[in-house]
Amino acid sequence: MLTSLGLIFLFGLIFSALTGALKLPKIIGMLITGIILGPYVLNLLSEPIMEISGELRTMALVIILIKAGLSLNIGDLKKVGRPALLLSFVPAAFEICAYTLLAPYLLGVTKIQAALTGAVLSAVSPAVVVPRMVSLIENRAGTQKGIPQMLLAGASLDDVFVIVVFSVFLTAEQGGHVDYSSFADIPVSIITGITAGGVCGALLSALFEAFYRHGRLIKNSVKVIVVLGTAFLLLAAEDMLKGKIAVSGYLAVMAMSVIIAMRCENSVTLRLKAKFGRLWIAAEIVLFVLVGAAVDIRYTFKAGAGAVAMIAAALVFRSAGVLLCTLRTNLNAKERLFCVLSYLPKATVQAAIGAVPLGLGLSCGKTVLSVAVLGIIITAPLGAFAMDLGAPALLEKEEALPDTKSQS
Repeated sequence: MLTSLGLIFLFGLIFSALTGALKLPKIIGMLITGIILGPYVLNLLSEPIMEISGELRTMALVIILIKAGLSLNIGDLKKVGRPALLLSFVPAAFEICAYTLLAPYLLGVTKIQAALTGAVLSAVSPAVVVPRMVSLIENRAGTQKGIPQMLLAGASLDDVFVIVVFSVFLTAEQGGHVDYSSFADIPVSIITGITAGGVCGALLSALFEAFYRHGRLIKNSVKVIVVLGTAFLLLAAEDMLKGKIAVSGYLAVMAMSVIIAMRCENSVTLRLKAKFGRLWIAAEIVLFVLVGAAVDIRYTFKAGAGAVAMIAAALVFRSAGVLLCTLRTNLNAKERLFCVLSYLPKATVQAAIGAVPLGLGLSCGKTVLSVAVLGIIITAPLGAFAMDLGAPALLEKEEALPDTKSQS
């Protein structure tokens, strides 16, 4: 396992530096590293590391979600509340409709199988979007209109909707009874996630302040460990409560860090953000290299031109959904285009659930996995590149206040 971690870190850094030198997003280099080192090419990563790959990716995602919550300004988010809520399900719904309508002709699957494929492909990747939105917030690009805050919130909620829809269509394809009441889990998971995270955030901030008042300072490194431990327990609670009550663990983590940022002194928040920023340097490599390692490129070549056409058509539908969400807002054409570009990348959810239908022995399993893999390879670099290139050209940079300079 130590050899595998060494390869992940060193080659992840090397390949990301190479793609960075070519003026390409560093994520491309990390994904390529994972594909090459992974079990489907050189097979240099040990079996134990691949067995805990999902948990490691989750840990890395938790770090950037905490940093995102610490960077969020509730006042800014309130300005874009309606579009952020719409972005959590409308683009995904449009994309699922595209697959349902077109996949039977382009991929040769049934309507239910087409909808199932659409559910797998319709989730935006928080692993690609969230770090970039955090960076934009720190650099105050587009923050005057709350654009990165809006996209950050929408992308974080998007997965909740998609996974519920995926479970519904998966049950239908298996020939079981479809319980459409499970759609009620979506608002329930949002409410319970925000509540649980808010309570934990309030308790932790009160704990930090109580120690401060009594002259017993908690080191910032210890605070980071406490916050991380609480975040992991919130995610564990989501699994433990499954089937009893729906809870969005990711949303709970972000809500917790938002409350900590609101209730703690500004200096404490800044130091925590700096600490998590440093953690993210390593976590980012682990996250994207392991996402790449999960990509089985053998299925990519089996997908064919029909899959490429389907992905392209679905992105057009998805873009229309994003534009619909931003109607009647104060965003101009350039800013709305940036929102469209930010909702292109797919990686995290597709890597996590793309192989589920195949693992269950469904006849559409290979098709779903092939399209999922191709979707990651096409859209993750495309979306990352579009955001990195588009942000300076499409977003207005707000003048930084003297006391809010980036510390990381």
